[in-house]
Amino acid sequence: MQIDGLQFRDLDHDGLLSPFEDWRLSASQRAEDLVRRLNLSEKAGLLLHGTLPSVAGAMSSLGIGSEYDLQVSEELILQRGVNCMITRLVTSPRDLAVQNNEIQSIAAQGRFGIPVTISTDPRHHFNDVLGASVSSSGFSQWPGTLGLAAIRDVETVRRFGDIVRQEYRATGISMALSPQADLATSPRWARIDGTFGEDPGLVRSLVGAYIDGVQGGANGLTDQSIAAVIKHWVGYGAAENGFDGHNFYGRFSSFPGGAFQTHVDAFLSAFEMQVAGVMPTYNILKELVLDGAMIEQVGAGYSVELLQDRLRGQHGFQGLILSDWAIARDVNDACRLGEPPMQPTDISMAWGVEDLTVSERYAKGLNAGLDQFGGEDTPGPILQAVQAGLVSEERIDESAQRVLEQKFMLGLFDKPFVDVDTAACTVGNSGFVAEAELAQRRSMVYLKRPETNLDKQAKYYLYGFSKQAFEAADLAIVDDLELATMAIIKLQSPSQILHPGFFFGARQKEGDLDFKETDESYQAFQNIAREVPTIVVVEMNRPPILTNIEDKSNVLIATFGVSDEAIIEVLSDPALAIGRLPYALPASMDHVLGQSPDVPFDDPNPLFVSGYVADA
Repeated sequence: MQIDGLQFRDLDHDGLLSPFEDWRLSASQRAEDLVRRLNLSEKAGLLLHGTLPSVAGAMSSLGIGSEYDLQVSEELILQRGVNCMITRLVTSPRDLAVQNNEIQSIAAQGRFGIPVTISTDPRHHFNDVLGASVSSSGFSQWPGTLGLAAIRDVETVRRFGDIVRQEYRATGISMALSPQADLATSPRWARIDGTFGEDPGLVRSLVGAYIDGVQGGANGLTDQSIAAVIKHWVGYGAAENGFDGHNFYGRFSSFPGGAFQTHVDAFLSAFEMQVAGVMPTYNILKELVLDGAMIEQVGAGYSVELLQDRLRGQHGFQGLILSDWAIARDVNDACRLGEPPMQPTDISMAWGVEDLTVSERYAKGLNAGLDQFGGEDTPGPILQAVQAGLVSEERIDESAQRVLEQKFMLGLFDKPFVDVDTAACTVGNSGFVAEAELAQRRSMVYLKRPETNLDKQAKYYLYGFSKQAFEAADLAIVDDLELATMAIIKLQSPSQILHPGFFFGARQKEGDLDFKETDESYQAFQNIAREVPTIVVVEMNRPPILTNIEDKSNVLIATFGVSDEAIIEVLSDPALAIGRLPYALPASMDHVLGQSPDVPFDDPNPLFVSGYVADA
C-alpha cells in the first residue's frame, strides 16, 4: 500500500492500513493491536515452535533433508497457525534462502500474513549432533565453542557472533537456538561439546560477547538482529553420572557441592545484553533447596521456582521463554526403558509430569512461565486447557504479545523475504572463511610441544587422518609403518555406547573417559608408538584421560573441531596455536568418579589443569 508517499504491506488483505501494519508504530503497539484481532486458536498457534518438515525420508518428521515439504508446511502455517519453526535443512546457502522464501510466501497468504520466525541449532562448527547442531553446509566453519573458549578472547567471540548474524539473516534465519551458558562441571556429560567450558567467569564473558555479536548490540533486537535463545536454564551441566537430559535415565541434575548459584552466574551477562530468549533445561534439579524449601521435582520448563521466581522475578527477564523440544508429549515404555528401541515418535522429555495429560502439561508449563513449547505443532491441547479453565486466555495473550513483539522487532512483518544472490555471496565468503580458519589455528592447545617444526623431509604414517590434506601440503605419506620416520595420529575422546535402545543415548558420547587396553584406537596407537615417534592430535568433545597417551607421545595437541589443513599449519608453525584448555583433564576415572557434578575445578590433582598450555 502507498499512503502519504510511504509504502506498507497489506498484511490482512483489506486495502486499509491497520495499526499492526504501520511500521511507524512501536513493536509493542503493533503486537498489541494484532493480538486483539486474533481468535483463540490463532493465538494458541503462536505458542508453538514447530519443525519445518522435509520431504520424504526416515527423518522427515525431524526436518532433516535438503528441501521442505511445502504441502505439509502450508497445513502447519495456514491451518494450525504455527509460525515459529526450526529448520534442519542441509543444503547450499542459496537453496536455503530459496526454501525459506517459499515458507514466507505461504505465511503471507494467512489471514494476517504473520511471518514465520525460522530458528536453527548451531551450523558453524565441525561436529554436528542430532538434536543439538546442524552440518555447516556452506557456512563459515569455526572451531567449536570449546575451541573459542580455548582462545579466551572476547573480541573473537563477538566477531564470531556478528558473522553468525550476517550469515543467518542472509538465508532467512532469524533466531539462533544458542549459546549454551551451561558449565562443563560433570566431565562425562554428553553436551560438553556445545559449552564454553568449566570456568564460570570465562563462560559468562564469552556468552555475553556472542549475544552482543549475534543480536547486533546490547540494546535489544533490531531488524538486523538474530534473536539469541540462551540455554539451558539452569544447571544442565551438573548432569548426574554425565547422562544427558534428553534421556529418561539422564533426567536429573544434582548439586551435592552446593554450586547451584555458580551455574546461575554463568547466565548473568546474557541478561545484561538483553538476550531475546531463554530455553529451560529438560532436567529435574534433584532435591535442590531454594529459599529454605525443596523446589518442585519437575523439569525446569514446568518449574514456577526457576521461571517465575528466579528468571522473571529475581533476574527481571522480560523476553521469550521457549521450552526445549518435546516436553509435552506422553512418556511411553520405549521412552522410559529403551525397549523396544526408541523411534522418533517415542521421543518425550516430560520429566516429572509423566502422569499429567497433554493439555494439563501445557497449562502447567504456561502457568509456570513458558511462552512457547518447542517441537510442538498442534494447538488443540492449549485450547482444551483454556476451555477446562486450567489456564486463562489473558495468560495466552501475554505470551502471544511477546512472540509477536519479537517478530515486529526483527522486521519480519515488513521484510520477510531475502535476496538469494546476497545469500550466495554473503554466506561462507572468503573473508568470513579466512577469519574462521584463523580461529581454528588459534584454538588448538599444545599439551606437549615439538622440539622442531614439521620436518618436510620426514616420511609420515597417518592414523585417523585421510591423506588428501597432507599430500597437498607436500608431506611424504607412507602406507607402510616400517617405512615411516614419524607418525601423526588422530584420536577421539573415549566414549561408550551404554544405552543402545534410547534414541539419543545411542547417538551421544557417554561412559568412561579413559583409553582402555581393549580399544581399537588405543591398540593402534600403542603399536605405532613402539615403532616411531608420534604426534598425537586428540579431538576433545569431552575431557579425555590422557595418562596412558601422554607418556608414549612425543607431541600432544588438543583440538575442538578444526580442519586437517589447520592442524598441518599448526604443526608447521606451533606459534599459530595460542589455545589453553577450557577444562581440566583428569588423571584417572577414580578422579572423575570422585568429583561433584556441579562444582567447577573439582579435581584436586588433574593431569592437566584448566587453562593449561605447554611452555613454548
